[in-house]
Amino acid sequence: MVTDQPIGVRKLTPCIGAEISGVDLSRPLGEELFRAVHDALMEHQVVFFRDQALTPAQQKAFGARFGPLHIHPASSDHPEGHPEVMVIHADERSRFVAGELWHSDVSCDQVPPMGSILYLLEVPRVGGDTLFASMYAAYDALSGPIKQLLEPLTAVHDGGHYYAGRYDGARTGGEFPRAEHPVVRTHPVTGRRLLFVNRMFTTHIPALRPAESEAVLEMLYRHIESPQFQCRFTWRAGSVAFWDNRCVQHQAIWDYYPQRRHGHRVTIQGSAPAR
Repeated sequence: MVTDQPIGVRKLTPCIGAEISGVDLSRPLGEELFRAVHDALMEHQVVFFRDQALTPAQQKAFGARFGPLHIHPASSDHPEGHPEVMVIHADERSRFVAGELWHSDVSCDQVPPMGSILYLLEVPRVGGDTLFASMYAAYDALSGPIKQLLEPLTAVHDGGHYYAGRYDGARTGGEFPRAEHPVVRTHPVTGRRLLFVNRMFTTHIPALRPAESEAVLEMLYRHIESPQFQCRFTWRAGSVAFWDNRCVQHQAIWDYYPQRRHGHRVTIQGSAPAR
């Protein structure tokens, strides 16, 4: 049964984030409801849903409404029969957690994901928030001369820089993806300009000398991580976060050891970043 119903949208900060109510993600989205969620995502860049109960198949169906699903190039941890669903898990035995550095998911792919949908089934008693930052706002806040400097530049995003030692790379025979993308890209739907470098995957800017590249990237990282570009989401079991991976970076805060955090992530295929 396909359903359409009115939704509520509550903005979280002036520049990023909104909580959506009135949507049961376990049921197929009708065209009107799909358009409302899509438009909210485009406007607010990351949207949140509470009190959801999703099977892996239902989470995949929701993601597939927005495009073909992406399979993670490094992790092979997924529910049986659902390679498109990545298990996100941390407990007292974890040596690291997924996403503890600021990043855009799998930006090292030649064609990085359009968006990611994270559903948490189990959360810590306290802690475990996720920060999200708007790369529109980060770009807009740069001075004219810095924008002019960045405009022609590309940067290398290397999966091995982060994945090696964390994931087995089973899907790619032990090889990790590597790509070169514009430092400033244009969003393919909104047409807005945004920054597209991140601490997790970006290694260098080939057109600059090593010391110059390091200095420019560190300046951009510190700028991107400014609180005025961010919203913060406190999870509850059954919560869902859906972010536009093209214009949002995020950081999962690992402040809850040795408590458990467990959930599933689905990602949606995107398009190659373009100026």
